[in-house]
Amino acid sequence: MGIEHVCRVLVVGLGQRPALLSRWDIPGRAGERILGRARPKPMQGNPMTPDQLHRELVTRLADRQLLQHPFYRRWEAGTLDRDDLGAYAAQYRYFEAALPGFLRSVLDRLEPGPAMDLIRGNLADEESNPEPHVALFEGFANGVGAVESPAGEGTNSLLATYRHLTESSAAEGLAAVVAYEMQAPAIAESKADGLRRHYGLDDAGTQFWDLHATMDEDHAQWGIEAVVALNPPASLVVGAARSAADAWWSFLDEREAAVSARHATKAAIARN
Repeated sequence: MGIEHVCRVLVVGLGQRPALLSRWDIPGRAGERILGRARPKPMQGNPMTPDQLHRELVTRLADRQLLQHPFYRRWEAGTLDRDDLGAYAAQYRYFEAALPGFLRSVLDRLEPGPAMDLIRGNLADEESNPEPHVALFEGFANGVGAVESPAGEGTNSLLATYRHLTESSAAEGLAAVVAYEMQAPAIAESKADGLRRHYGLDDAGTQFWDLHATMDEDHAQWGIEAVVALNPPASLVVGAARSAADAWWSFLDEREAAVSARHATKAAIARN
């Protein structure tokens, strides 16, 4: 059974929050009885290629292209205000701070070999190229006036989804990372451009996004090659990528809802 067939029969509910309990969390036949499906078996025959995996993920995540989300479309159009961007930065900061830990969790589940080498390169970039990315992010956060604030429900769900996937298996964790990094270069380029054109941020304010507009092209390719090196069941990879993409969409839904509420309040005040 090839990857194309496996991925076509995968059914994932659109617009639903990702379930943090996987059917594979219930061991043996009990899991099969309770959740109604047998555990996936490794693919037979030729392993998937990086190009095959990339095409399948693009197809399966076609309705989760984050640049099409209303929040990012506001960003591109320059209709967010500094408070909106600051609130976004305060929430995104939680994910950026957690990302090295997620990569380490994946590394803990890898055997020495090509996949481990590729993810070590990704982690090295996150922590030191050209400096820790969490520090570069603060240039953006400071530029838009971000203040410390508790993680929102969407942020906590995003973190929980990545924690679950990176702790479940190396393949699922890698798929979660790839689901975002495949889109990250275009997203980062759009963000940096919007920040310069609409909000007047200088190079220090856009450096984090400028860097990821190019670096994440390599990271996405490394992640795909690492997944292929493991030769996991295609359904496992696509399902994990879908869960991660859904979690990102929900994260942006929360930001969009906050923007709409803030703007409605401002309009009501102006009318009075």
